[in-house]
Amino acid sequence: MPVMAYAMIQGGPLAPAINGYVFFRDVPNGVEVFVEVHGLPNYEPGSENKKPVGPHGFHLHEKGVCEIGDKGDPFKSAGGHWNPDQQLHGNHAGDFPVLFSNDGYSKMSFFTNRFKVEDVIGKGVIIHQAPDDFQSQPSGDAGKRLACGVIMKYGM
Repeated sequence: MPVMAYAMIQGGPLAPAINGYVFFRDVPNGVEVFVEVHGLPNYEPGSENKKPVGPHGFHLHEKGVCEIGDKGDPFKSAGGHWNPDQQLHGNHAGDFPVLFSNDGYSKMSFFTNRFKVEDVIGKGVIIHQAPDDFQSQPSGDAGKRLACGVIMKYGM
């Protein structure tokens, strides 16, 4: 039986309508990640002085702590991107593909061989306001944190 884990995603003060889940499942040679989220803000283009809203950065963060803290800049308690092998940003094990809002809904699955499910239990999942640029150091400049979830073992 493959090892599985999940995180329930809840929006914070900047996007309270966000809710959904992420599942992690060990498969041959890596992990399948499946996410389904409702309530994402719709796309808004950015400008010189303002980041775009969407597509939404989606990452694993160091800590499974979803305390809101500062309501204008929530979920800092989750720490930075999870980067167990000390790679430059763009190659963190916790760098995931962006989520596109389709009238507030997003559903996606992808494969990674950067970790096993047991490695991420207790980590945090964050959805950001803007897309990750996969270049800025140390974390991609994806803007404010809109939603958070803690990864827990599934089953038993």
